[in-house]
Amino acid sequence: MTNHNDTHPPSGPVTIPRPGSAPEAGEAVAAAPHEQTSAAARPVENPLDGKLSVRDRLVITILLVSTFVVILNETIMGVALPQLMSDLGILASTGQWLTTAFLLTMAVVIPITGLLLQRFNTRPVFVTAMTLFSIGTLVCALAPGFSVLLAGRVIQASGTAIMMPLLMTTVMTLVAPQSRGKIMGTISIVMSVAPALGPTISGIILNALNWRWMFWLVLPIALAALVFGLVRIPNITETRKVPVDVLSVILSAFAFGGVIYGLSTIGEAANGGEVLPPWIPLSIGTVLMVVFILRQRSLEKTDSALLDLRTFQSRTFSISVGMMAVSMMALFGTIILLPIYMQQVLELKPITTGLLLLPGGLLMGLLGPIVGRIYDRKGPRVLLVPGAVLVSLVLWSMTLLNENTPFLWVLVAHLFLSAGLALMFTPLFTAGLGSVQPRFYSYGSAIVGTAQQVAGAAGTALFITVMSVQTAAQVGNGVELIPATASGIHFAFLCGAILSLFPIVGAFFVKKPEDQEAPHH
Repeated sequence: MTNHNDTHPPSGPVTIPRPGSAPEAGEAVAAAPHEQTSAAARPVENPLDGKLSVRDRLVITILLVSTFVVILNETIMGVALPQLMSDLGILASTGQWLTTAFLLTMAVVIPITGLLLQRFNTRPVFVTAMTLFSIGTLVCALAPGFSVLLAGRVIQASGTAIMMPLLMTTVMTLVAPQSRGKIMGTISIVMSVAPALGPTISGIILNALNWRWMFWLVLPIALAALVFGLVRIPNITETRKVPVDVLSVILSAFAFGGVIYGLSTIGEAANGGEVLPPWIPLSIGTVLMVVFILRQRSLEKTDSALLDLRTFQSRTFSISVGMMAVSMMALFGTIILLPIYMQQVLELKPITTGLLLLPGGLLMGLLGPIVGRIYDRKGPRVLLVPGAVLVSLVLWSMTLLNENTPFLWVLVAHLFLSAGLALMFTPLFTAGLGSVQPRFYSYGSAIVGTAQQVAGAAGTALFITVMSVQTAAQVGNGVELIPATASGIHFAFLCGAILSLFPIVGAFFVKKPEDQEAPHH
């Protein structure tokens, strides 16, 4: 029998139910002829041959370039922290807020994007996102002190948070189901390569220029994308008036913000930083998260939820989000841990560290479109199973790192890790979002973005905390700092390796949505 949770209406014209109805996920519902199609449910233009029109290809290209630029800034500040501490006269615990505030803002804004994409059209949403990002970048470049720089990062993050759900929703709307893998492969470059390249690009810039150039060099690219999008991006969707539940917005902000803040400060607390005890924001965020979920379940009955959780009625979507979260934990944990290992244990220079991580990021980008084409032909399992196994094997091998490990061994391990993650991200994005109803695309995109932020913060917190605790214990037992740090990194990767076993199991349960198997006639 067919599982209703993973089935869809045909890829031709899609209609939505009247407000107040609550069909099961995947159930085709007819609407009256006069009712508007939702922003998330616009029919693809070429459902038979899967080819994109010139206009649609241009829209996706502009969104891809813009999203790559804004996501790149999420991890660009880490390498610059020592120079910022010197120039601005701040402590490391203060400087970390440049990254923490960025993550917090993303966590607060992303859950709201599902609603924004329902109420507003493509062009105004894009212009708003890129305007916010450009203003924030300019503020950062001109910042006379830390407070203004922090404000600029918050404004930057507000625009960044809108772009990824906008890109994902637009692709799911424009691209025929049987051709989504190739486009999602390109999107995986943005989702995974941009954060990975952030430290590398930052290190290269700082090797010759001061930290302000990280923003001056990005600003003209952002402005060009803004102007080009303003002129060339059409309004490709129709909107519908979705009621705004103010209580849900408030609950969302404090729930996701509390969880992200708590996770972000765990590592700092482990290092002896003077911060609010992490369990306080984590507890508050968790309680409010439960209230938020119950509120959304209630509002779904009238189609007025801020973040419609009926997407999780699809088993494929639920498993994909879970696997994606673990994979993002591994990615962000590795991004934060490998530079520490190479600089503090192997005693390499920051520029060398950045260059050693660059090939892995480039490999992930090169594999994205190839993986997408394989997905379109073969489905997700042929990619997910070897990808999950490869990621797990690499993380287990990284538990062998010590102070005598050759740096070329680290380079090879990072390349294989990047290859494994590349095999996983595209199938998870495509199968996961493709398994929900078209009218839920915007909410599914928002959930994927939110899961990324929470998982990234959790991965960073887990790896840093385990490393810090074990290093401190070793130093307390009289072990020298370098071997003690190597021991801490060993245990951090051990935790990551244990977590990596779960996606191997999940990989066997992710299937290709039926409407992506073959063109509908």
